[in-house]
Amino acid sequence: MTNPFVLFDEWYAQARETEVNDSNAMALATADAAGRPSVRMVLLKGHGAQGFIFYTNFEGRKAGELLANPHAALLFHWKSLRRQIRIEGPVEPVDDAIADAYFATRSRDSQLGAWASDQSRPLPSRQLFLDRFEEARARFDGQPVPRPPHWSGLRVIPHTIEFWQDREYRLHERRLFTRTDTGWDEGMLYP
Repeated sequence: MTNPFVLFDEWYAQARETEVNDSNAMALATADAAGRPSVRMVLLKGHGAQGFIFYTNFEGRKAGELLANPHAALLFHWKSLRRQIRIEGPVEPVDDAIADAYFATRSRDSQLGAWASDQSRPLPSRQLFLDRFEEARARFDGQPVPRPPHWSGLRVIPHTIEFWQDREYRLHERRLFTRTDTGWDEGMLYP
């Protein structure tokens, strides 16, 4: 039986070599409390057997949806490899130490942007955002930029992982891994 995380690591390493831009980009699908779906691209910033991590402003739409309905689907699509990986499962916040460690690796301007942005809320003008960015720059001048209390990471804990490989004549290969109480079951799906 194949370990789905080892297979993910193999495919991800290949994508990092072949995808010109953002090999770590993944579509994140959420639904609000009424079940209305939404999807957007986010960047994978950590992964392993515990799950797949991305970061966001917790006052924005995506985090609001995930906090109200903590289930998500992810999709990696690597066109150059003719592969995709689908992941579905519950979502949980990462702990503060993990979020702080990642935030410290971001560029200073990205850190300041996290303070300046009211993510997903209406913005009267671009200039207002740029002014808020400059205010954050002045506020933290000459000191490290701390992680805002409203900014952190979320981890999708996979319950299913599907590996899709394009094949000629649409005879695609689909391998499905399903989490069980004792590990993972592996099966195949018709294309």
